[in-house]
Order: sequence, then C-alpha cells, then structure tokens
Amino acid sequence: MNTKEKRNSFSGSLGFVLAAAGSAVGLGNLWRFPYLAAKDGGGLFLVMYLILAFTFGFSLLMTEIAIGRKTRQGPLTAYGRIHPSAKWIGVLGCLIPMIIMPYYCAIGGWVIKYLTGFLSGQGSAMAEDGYFSGFIGETVSPVIFMIIFLAICAFVIFAGVNKGIERMSKFIMPALLVLVIIIAIFSLTLTHTDTDGTTRTGLDGLRIFLIPNMEGMTAQSFFSVLMDAMGQLFFSLSVAMGIMVAYGSYVPDDSNLNKSVTQIEIFDTAVAILAGIMILPAVYTFMGSEGLSASGPGLMFISLPKVFAAMGGAGQVIGCLFFAMVLFAAITSGVSIMEAIVSSFMDRFGFSRKKAAGLETIIALVVGAIVCFGYNLLYFEQTLPNGTTAQILDILDYVSNNCLMPLVAIATCILIGWITSPNEVIGEVEKNGVHMNRKMLYKMMVRVIAPALLVFLLIKSVGLLAP
Repeated sequence: MNTKEKRNSFSGSLGFVLAAAGSAVGLGNLWRFPYLAAKDGGGLFLVMYLILAFTFGFSLLMTEIAIGRKTRQGPLTAYGRIHPSAKWIGVLGCLIPMIIMPYYCAIGGWVIKYLTGFLSGQGSAMAEDGYFSGFIGETVSPVIFMIIFLAICAFVIFAGVNKGIERMSKFIMPALLVLVIIIAIFSLTLTHTDTDGTTRTGLDGLRIFLIPNMEGMTAQSFFSVLMDAMGQLFFSLSVAMGIMVAYGSYVPDDSNLNKSVTQIEIFDTAVAILAGIMILPAVYTFMGSEGLSASGPGLMFISLPKVFAAMGGAGQVIGCLFFAMVLFAAITSGVSIMEAIVSSFMDRFGFSRKKAAGLETIIALVVGAIVCFGYNLLYFEQTLPNGTTAQILDILDYVSNNCLMPLVAIATCILIGWITSPNEVIGEVEKNGVHMNRKMLYKMMVRVIAPALLVFLLIKSVGLLAP
C-alpha cells in the first residue's frame, strides 16, 4: 500500500481549522480556564492570555503545523525528516499522546456517565456528596463507560481523515459552540439568595471574571499569573502532543497556513472565554467565592452538579446541555490524540489505517482499564515532586503534561530556531505566495522568548519553582 493510499488529507482549510480547533477545545478550556481566571485577578489573566495567544501560541502552533505539512509525516517520523538528530523529539512526540489517550478515555467515560444520568433524570442524585467518588470507586461501571468513549473515538479514526475526523468536526464544532453560547447566556440571568439574605447574580460573577483585580499585586504574583496564563494556553492549544504535526501533515499545499492558524487561535480563545462566562457566574451565584476554588474533575463532577441541582427544574435541562457540550469537546480532543498515534504507526511501520487504529485501540483499552482500577482495585497514593497526592491517572498526567510536553516544546524551538532555521517554517508558510504575518515576531519567539518561557514553565510544572 503506497503513501497516497494510506494517508488522506483534509478537503480544505475549513475542515482542518475545525478539526484543529476541536483538538484545542478540550477539557482544559472547561475545567481549568475559569478557575485560573478567578484565581488570577479576572481581567488581568484574560489580557495576558490574549497577548500570549497571538504571540507565544501562534509561534508554537505554526511551527508544528508547518513541520507536519512540510514532511507529510506523523510526529514519530516528522522530526527526523527535519533533521536526523531530532528523531528523539518525534519519539517523545508520539509517546505523549500514547500516555494521555488511556486516561483521557477514562475521563471521557465519566462525562458519558454524567450525561446519561442527567438525561435519565438523576441530576439531583449526582449532586449528592460522595456520588462521584462512589462511582469511580466501582470496579465495572467506569470501565464500561471508558470503553464506550474509546469506541466512539476509534470509530471516527477508523473512518479516516475525510469521512471520519473532518466530517465529525464539521458537525460537532458548530453544535458545541451553540451549546456553549446558550449555557453562557443562561448563566448570566441567574440569581440566588442565601439564607442570610445575601443575593448574588450571574452578572456579579461576570464582573469577577472580566474586571482586572490588581489588589495586593506584586512582581512575584504578576509572574505567577503570567506562568498560569502561559501554562493554560500551552496545554489548551494541543501543542507538543504530536497532534498538530499529524493534522498539519493532512493540510493541502494550497491552504493558507497563516490564516488557518489565526482562525484556530481565535476559535480556541473564544471558547475558553465563553467557558468562563458559562461556568464562573453560575458557580459564583450558587456557591459564592468559595465555589470558585474548584477546578479539574472536582469542578466538573462535584461542584457543577450541585449548581445544576440548585437551579431546580431548569438545572436538569442545563445539566443535559452542559454534559453534551463537554462530551463533544472531549470527543474532538480524544480523536485528535488518537490520530497522532495512528498517523505515527502508519508512517513509521507502514501499517494500514485499520491495523494502526486497531493496535492503538487495544493499547488504550488495556491501560485505560488500569487507570479505572487505580481508584479501586489498584488504589494507592503517591506524592509527586510538585507536592500533589496522586493515583495512576494523576501520575500519567504529571509525566505527560508537566514533564514531557514542555520538554518537547523546548526541543522543537531549539530545532527550528537554532539547529535548522526559522526559515524552514516561514518557507513552508509562504511557498504559495502567501505572506506570513508576524514574521519577525515569529523569529524572535521561536529563537529566544518561547524557549525561555517554556523553561520557566517546565521548572514550575515539575514543582521546582514556587507557585
């Protein structure tokens, strides 16, 4: 089977942008962005995030997508095509999504469980204390839901780039955006009065989200906000995971990469901000300032069901819409993670798509089951170098997100900025007569600023730099 038969391509820029944006719009936008915005001075965090998105984020996105299109390879082999000494970057670039996929499927299974629960009218039960810990503590149910999520992702990947990834993205991404907007608007209309007579509204929560709070701001805390904004952007854009290299390898030569990357940035940033408008006002209205301290699974599966229960009858409907939206975001990200691995297997070992997808499905199934058992049969507690207490899922997340991803991003910047040349990427962007905007900014970012910021992020992520 030749390369043309094995590897397809997106039909045009729209399919690529929606697929890449779908990868970028994942759980991180929904359960971490609102928390960081509330913690880091609201509008101040947003301003930093926006500035970084169109400088730091632009550079990393453009680099990986250009590497993919230039080499027409998945991440495992693409870096070696750029320079023989960079093959190890490709190995890590393929290893990262292989580590992430199993635990992402476990979390995706949790989302399906909560969606089916709200659809069947069990929203109030899901809001009770101990419900989430009780569910993940079961031995069979979490594995079943994990398998369902994995099967959905595998089905899309088996269908291929055009009939699978692109077709799914063109349906799911508009639907996801509509759901986010509907829930965000509803959140702004909320009002709640505590037993002591204190009244809070969704608009009060919106002010916390949007208006910069500079009270007590020091140079150290400003730097901490900068690191939080950069860390959130870095993980949100799906860079250093092999995904954008894989997707870039499917982009037609006549597509305008400069325009496409800008559209991906705008889409991802818009959804992140809408997620803040959707979640933060609702949580603040019903749980006050204390509720804003939740993030991650605690926010998604413990705090928000309590918020929906406090809404009464409307909460059941909003809960259904919310978890449907979360599932859409999880599927688009899960598919992109899996495709990074499948494309690597196809290009490196000459596997057919079916063989590569089948192998990765088996790997994700086995390791995903182990992740689920990490909360029951295989439960243990391990203190990580950054001070957090971890189970199997947390350890995989720490190794992939905190250690390997910043390392791959730093190595990529050094490869393009110094070992080869930024012109490798610029030439790929401009080869059809397209003018690359922010060209000088790109050179400065990829050579100096981005790797320097990433080194700080790596040091902070592994717990060597105080938060």
